[in-house]
Amino acid sequence: MNSNDISSSRRKLLQGAAVTVAAAAAAPVFAQSASGSNTAGTATAAPLADPKKLYPQPPFQKQSQPWPGLAGKMEPQPDHGEQSYRGSGRLAGRKALITGGDSGIGRAAAIAYAREGADVAIGYLPDEEPDAQEVLELIRAEGRKAVAVPGDIRDEAFCRQMVENTVKELGGLDILVNNAARQQSHASIMDISTEQFDWTVKTNLYAMFWITKAALPHLPQGAAIINTSSVVTYSAPDNLLDYSMTKAGITTFSKSLAKQLIEKGIRVNVVAPGPFWTPLQVSGGQTQENLETFGGDTPYKRPGQPAEIAPLFVTLASTEASYVTGQVFAATGGNGLP
Repeated sequence: MNSNDISSSRRKLLQGAAVTVAAAAAAPVFAQSASGSNTAGTATAAPLADPKKLYPQPPFQKQSQPWPGLAGKMEPQPDHGEQSYRGSGRLAGRKALITGGDSGIGRAAAIAYAREGADVAIGYLPDEEPDAQEVLELIRAEGRKAVAVPGDIRDEAFCRQMVENTVKELGGLDILVNNAARQQSHASIMDISTEQFDWTVKTNLYAMFWITKAALPHLPQGAAIINTSSVVTYSAPDNLLDYSMTKAGITTFSKSLAKQLIEKGIRVNVVAPGPFWTPLQVSGGQTQENLETFGGDTPYKRPGQPAEIAPLFVTLASTEASYVTGQVFAATGGNGLP
């Protein structure tokens, strides 16, 4: 192959990766067969449809759960891609750790990773065991190894142990998704106690720092770190002061870390969701008034479903995104942020 052929092939590869990243922000792009089979190479595209009408729109009924909430008790229940996501081997042989992998966006990523051929460990709070067991069963149904790592990531020792358990059980680690978060609505800074502030900051920032440090010695060249931030980094609501602060911190942390780790051949990127229908919202993350109209202020007139953002996590973990690091990718329902 001559130099012109090489240049042409490289351009096609990068163009393909760019198209894939852009398309991933759209609605679910893989349709699963009626039988649930996951044979690579036989996926068929979902039929075209108006994305505004793919999922429920507000008003939603009032509902409340104690922290941290369970997806299985939400009405309507979120779609994590259980029936819609179909893989094609893009992560075959990979080994992933996803915090907050029991529900919401973390659950959608775990399902997608398994269907793309990866073994997956999920971290979660013990109170989330019912949701976690469903995810573990879905991972195993794809013939992949599933590892449960329950515990509280506010504990530095547990964060280290979670990584060590993952590496031991999976035989390595090459995808790290720092996704677990705490979100609580407070009308005023005066309503946020030091204990509550500490809880949010340790869950959202300290844990990411501890887990990433513990994971780095195990990550090979070509590994990927994906951190979940939020659109509130760029447009912070008045009732999510401490949460918004931590999400902005995640974004900045990731951009700086990306510059450090590219020397080691490790990529770091950020996914910044807009309003997504997850247990965060019904377990104190929104007021009841906001919950009823949740997502209605977007051009889509509805919140996103976790299944709609999973393809972003797949693309950023895959080798197709080899030239992508230090970037923020959003799915905001048309609000144009970031």
